[in-house]
Amino acid sequence: MATLLELAVSIVESHTSSTVMTIDQVVKEIQKVYGALRSIEAGDDVAVTPVEEIKPAINPCDSIKKNEVICLVCGKGGMKTLGRHLLKAHNMKHGEYKKRFGIPSKQVLAAENFSESRKRMARERGMADVLAKARKVRMANILAKKEISGGLLAGTVAALEMAKG
Repeated sequence: MATLLELAVSIVESHTSSTVMTIDQVVKEIQKVYGALRSIEAGDDVAVTPVEEIKPAINPCDSIKKNEVICLVCGKGGMKTLGRHLLKAHNMKHGEYKKRFGIPSKQVLAAENFSESRKRMARERGMADVLAKARKVRMANILAKKEISGGLLAGTVAALEMAKG
């Protein structure tokens, strides 16, 4: 079985894999986790400190610019999109990020020029027509399934009524 120190190091190691920390922060975190584990082992109550709410590094309205998008968690800028950065640096998904900072769910987390160029490319490739055609096929499939299941249900009910009668 692992020692308390090994457990503490393992816990902090997994924490640092998703969060950027200085060496001093890592050492303090190991000490804090080790102390908590010792208290738990001794049967003492462990004081749980509430997690402080992350305050945005900048104003959320200013985070999405024409040529870049800036992360509200750490303030890093110069990115075209936030998706990969949020997952790698903060272990956070789009929805969680938007909810935490009050960003509307329909808001794209990409630089305005990047979004516009992607829309233009999609139009040039005829993606709107492809999407419309796919939606028609999907709706036809849904309606066909409803008709089939409705017919099967009616036939089953009729068979049951005949069996009872």
